[in-house]
Amino acid sequence: MGNTMQIIKSNKAQFEYDIHALVKAFYPEWELKVLTPDSVIKNKKILEIPPIMELSFGDEEVVLKVYDRLHNYKNTYSWNHADQVEQAAYKNTFKRFLYTSLREETGISLPWGNLTGIRPTKIAMTMLEQGKSEEQIAAFLKEEHFVSDEKTALGIAIAGRERKILSTLHYEDGYSLYIGIPFCPTTCLYCSFTSYPIGLWRERVGEYLTALEKEIDAVASLYQGKILDTVYIGGGTPSALSAAELERLLGKLRCTFDFDTVQEFTVEAGRADSITQEKLRVLYEYGVTRISVNPQTMKQETLQLIGRQHTVGQVIEAFRMAREAGFDNINMDIILGLPGENAADVMHTIEAIKELAPEALTVHSLAVKRASRLQQWIEENGVTAYNNTEETMQIAAKGAADMGMVPYYLYRQKNMSGNFENVGYSKEGKYGIYNILIMEEMQTIVALGAGSITKRVYPDGRIERSENAKDLETYMRNIEEMIERKRRLLG
Repeated sequence: MGNTMQIIKSNKAQFEYDIHALVKAFYPEWELKVLTPDSVIKNKKILEIPPIMELSFGDEEVVLKVYDRLHNYKNTYSWNHADQVEQAAYKNTFKRFLYTSLREETGISLPWGNLTGIRPTKIAMTMLEQGKSEEQIAAFLKEEHFVSDEKTALGIAIAGRERKILSTLHYEDGYSLYIGIPFCPTTCLYCSFTSYPIGLWRERVGEYLTALEKEIDAVASLYQGKILDTVYIGGGTPSALSAAELERLLGKLRCTFDFDTVQEFTVEAGRADSITQEKLRVLYEYGVTRISVNPQTMKQETLQLIGRQHTVGQVIEAFRMAREAGFDNINMDIILGLPGENAADVMHTIEAIKELAPEALTVHSLAVKRASRLQQWIEENGVTAYNNTEETMQIAAKGAADMGMVPYYLYRQKNMSGNFENVGYSKEGKYGIYNILIMEEMQTIVALGAGSITKRVYPDGRIERSENAKDLETYMRNIEEMIERKRRLLG
């Protein structure tokens, strides 16, 4: 069936996100659209496609009809909900019905069951805060959401560790700071983030930093008296900036904010082809405590395929330069399920990283974003060209354990290969605090730069957002408007 558009028709406009997410988890190769009576259809040809599934919501019953690849009727599943009245319970029970129907239809059990959100550990974290025992949490995850024993144990262990790590942060009178640098040496095949080729924008980086400095001044004024807990500079690739540009940015941050309370200062050094001794010296001298040197894979052929124009040798050299510069908290990112890679390739990558002995390892399961060039590559080469498996996840987990690391944060993404997760592993005391904060949404994060999103967390748990323009020209031209949005949210 390849990547042919598949249609699910529903007679009622509700739960479209959950329907799409669950069906996509069982059939990752499908390009999927859920149509309801309220759907706005731009491409009228979609209406001519026979549905692969039909959902009928009635007063007392929900019926799911499934059709085969030739769109001939195949199976019917039904759920009588005459006694189900509460809307919240109705939605959860519907997701249970849809999950069990698709499980029966495919013979597949998903590792995270019917959980469709990106933060599965948030359930365990919330229940721990409520005083629930690990046994009660495990029973809830397995019985209500069909989460596997292994993922249940992983989620509970991470939630407990996160609580301990975050116990020293200031929630009501503190905040964290994110600085976005939207430049990269080149755009990777799988990337959908806000990033621009540094070569085309080299002459205007200074203009971008000037706009960023205006935001920095505004936030410092708005949050004067608040405690700054963590600072994270991401991208893009922050190390795509020159040493002088990095010094300008870090110097501005140091002069503007009180770093005496900062528990973690992270910069994603990122790609090996952007790292130099001079840049590392600047980062170290300005007090950066944690950096990332991200290979994604240690297989040269894959690096070339995904558009990372550096060699495995350059990754190793960049890591060694970071060590020589004085860094004792280095994270390395890898991606499982990259095109053409198998278990042997993952084993090779893990063994190469073990020789370097970083303090942290972040294991991503490939997520195929519609905005990335990888989506086009898959359509041209077939879905079997990329795959993540339980075996490769276990190889990575064992490699992290061999290096003395434990899992400390976890999140999921839409369209993730194998319906798995991204897991951060770290040695004791080398955890990425900001990574936990961005997932658990327990502290206000003020985000500066193009494409960044500020999230204000209120004492009652309510969250409000303010988004900066993704387009670089728009961000720089309308920086005063971006600042005014922050004043309205944070003031």
